[in-house]
Amino acid sequence: MPQLTVHSAGPGVTVQDLGRPGWKAQGLSTGGAADPLALLEAAALLGSDPAQAVIEMMGFGGVFRLDAGTRIALTGAKMQADIDGEPITPNATHFLPAGATLTIGGAKQGVFGYFACAGGIITKPVMDSRATHLTAGIGKRLQAGDMLPIGEDPDRMRPPQKLTPEDRFSGGVIRVMPGPQTDFFAPATLALFAKTSFLRSPRGNRQGIRLDHEGGGFSTEGGLNQVSDLIVPGDIQMTGDGVPYVLLAECQTIGGYPRIGSVIPRDLPKIAQAAPGTKIRFQFLTVEEADATATSQGQTLRALEKMCQPMVRDPHDIADLLRYQLISGATRGDDLERP
Repeated sequence: MPQLTVHSAGPGVTVQDLGRPGWKAQGLSTGGAADPLALLEAAALLGSDPAQAVIEMMGFGGVFRLDAGTRIALTGAKMQADIDGEPITPNATHFLPAGATLTIGGAKQGVFGYFACAGGIITKPVMDSRATHLTAGIGKRLQAGDMLPIGEDPDRMRPPQKLTPEDRFSGGVIRVMPGPQTDFFAPATLALFAKTSFLRSPRGNRQGIRLDHEGGGFSTEGGLNQVSDLIVPGDIQMTGDGVPYVLLAECQTIGGYPRIGSVIPRDLPKIAQAAPGTKIRFQFLTVEEADATATSQGQTLRALEKMCQPMVRDPHDIADLLRYQLISGATRGDDLERP
């Protein structure tokens, strides 16, 4: 079985997939990739199963080596990367030869980068998922010396593909739908929240990120007390001093802080990929408007597959040129028609 060896890894490198839904009643959030859209992009590029596990890298990558050649793709945050010193582009497929060194550096745009192999990472599942869930103690951060089993590449001859995804690294306007506690906030507070320009704080992880802003906090009307209830990724919680936090993949399952609203799933990758200092504004939608933006993972994957295009490369730069069929046939040389 092919093995991926980790020679070095940044502090936030883990194995992730689309998570383990269905365990909230037992106190375990779904978890999975902080930016699940990046996993769908990798699946579209590689022609692979979107449920396959990949390596998630928060801010900084690492150095990796495979003992069998396979196709790979880097999606999510744009990170500096090369194979044996030759730079490779993100959002495209590349062939990683056996024994070659893949070096992934820091993120130039975004926060969470993803390294996907065509056959996926096939570590032992826990509760029907291979995703690391640090707050629940499932799995661990990767470190030098770790070896991960990799599935066989199902289609090594698939032509290289590229994809130009929509920008989700620049923050901007984030759409929010009302939640069960939105009405706890006065109309003036909601209006002020929608007018406020926030900055993504350096304080953040896979559980959620803090948003900084000038001025006072956002408090509920009359300082109401409330019973803890269900929370989900995208919820915008207000701490006791009125500072907003947007919850991400590894958030807890219940909470008592009031929530002013919830980021719609379609815009949540923009929150996850907002680097510290990124400007963010919020726009409230009605429930009907929010529902109109909803798309399934299957619909998103099919749309991404249509966006993929063959990647034209200079033969001089193709290290694995000999694995491509460059002619469609041959003749004896004496069977051509003569004038």
